[in-house]
Amino acid sequence: MKIKFLGAVGTVTGSCYVLTSESGQSILVDLGMFQGIPSIDRLNYEPFDYECSRLTGAVLTHAHLDHSGRLPILLPRGFRGNIWMTPATANLTEISLLDSAKIAKNDEKKILYDKGLAIKTIARFKTANYRTPTQIGDFTITMRDAGHILGSASLEIEDKQADSEFRKIVFSGDLGNTPEDLLAETELIEGSDVVVMESTYGDSIHPKSDPADAVQLEIKAIEDAGGTLLIPAFSLDRTQELLHMIMHLKKTGKIKAETPVFMDSPMAQKATMVYEKYPEIFNVHVQEDLRAGSPFEFPGLSRDIYDYAGPKVIIAGSGMMTGGRILGHAAHYLPLASTRLLIVGYQGEGTLGRELLEGKKEVTINGVKVLVKAAVNSTNAMSSHADQLQLMNWLKHIKNVKKVFLTHGEDGPRSTLAEKISRELGIGDVALPVLNQEVNL
Repeated sequence: MKIKFLGAVGTVTGSCYVLTSESGQSILVDLGMFQGIPSIDRLNYEPFDYECSRLTGAVLTHAHLDHSGRLPILLPRGFRGNIWMTPATANLTEISLLDSAKIAKNDEKKILYDKGLAIKTIARFKTANYRTPTQIGDFTITMRDAGHILGSASLEIEDKQADSEFRKIVFSGDLGNTPEDLLAETELIEGSDVVVMESTYGDSIHPKSDPADAVQLEIKAIEDAGGTLLIPAFSLDRTQELLHMIMHLKKTGKIKAETPVFMDSPMAQKATMVYEKYPEIFNVHVQEDLRAGSPFEFPGLSRDIYDYAGPKVIIAGSGMMTGGRILGHAAHYLPLASTRLLIVGYQGEGTLGRELLEGKKEVTINGVKVLVKAAVNSTNAMSSHADQLQLMNWLKHIKNVKKVFLTHGEDGPRSTLAEKISRELGIGDVALPVLNQEVNL
């Protein structure tokens, strides 16, 4: 087999790999957007370093745009195959691609694809359930629950015809911070010759505190001060997790039932409806909540922003504050000392979220300088990514691993993780690939 690394090497965005069998058949794994500082964002518009007409098919690990956001560029480049994923991922990716096309149309940046091309791409989607082998050319592919967002998958890929010691490769996709508030635990994998593993938090360990405590603290603070709590959140999973958490805080009287929560994200509204379609993917606690009604609905939840003078919570995308409706709210509320901003997810290099997290007191939003008087706090306890301990635990359960490639991480975290894997798991061949590198296995 051969593997080519076309994204997410030295960065946490742009995931993309091409896997080629011994007979020469190739499949694509993910085709995500590069997101972050301009030098990274520009990679979206660079020529794609593979002849797409040669691809037998494609597989998508999950719906986040850094894994799915460039899929529509395949078709104009000659791709004629199908794109395989779990049913929940198909539903969510349809929403995210159409939303991305809409946003691109309204931006002044160069457009990668339009709504029409997104629709043509969605027509190529094929679905496979977890633990159900699917044949794509020479490869047998089995999806395992990654526990990252609804429908997310790790991939077991076998070339059973290979006359080599390398016949099986596992792509971790994004591994979840398991156990998680909504989803079932990350599924373990028995064995593989090669592992391509994410390393987002390869150098850190998440706090073991209950994220609901951090959310409760912030909401209580704005209730006392009569201010506004801004929570930038990804429309897929993070928003639903927050809604479920706040529902319980209200039901148990830990925050005021009358404090309004505004979910200002049309995409999140659509995604929440998808979440309600797949009760079997949730953990047992959420399944119990589902029997009593939607775990994402509660009194005081509003989807329409209006002129409200009292304390309130606004949840809006995007999660790293690189676009979306959170920017308008940030420009309006960050200059107010009564405002609080709670960061609940990873913030990429060069993003507005990272700048605020690092303590900048003046930021630029939509070309306008904005003074920051708001209190800015964060919690890593809500991360949807596995930390170093969870990554190591997932990997150590995979038997007979001969080679590991670390991707989807900045160079510092993945270097730290590489050293730890070699030292503690005894895997001597741990590689840090670079962009467009091709490796013969």
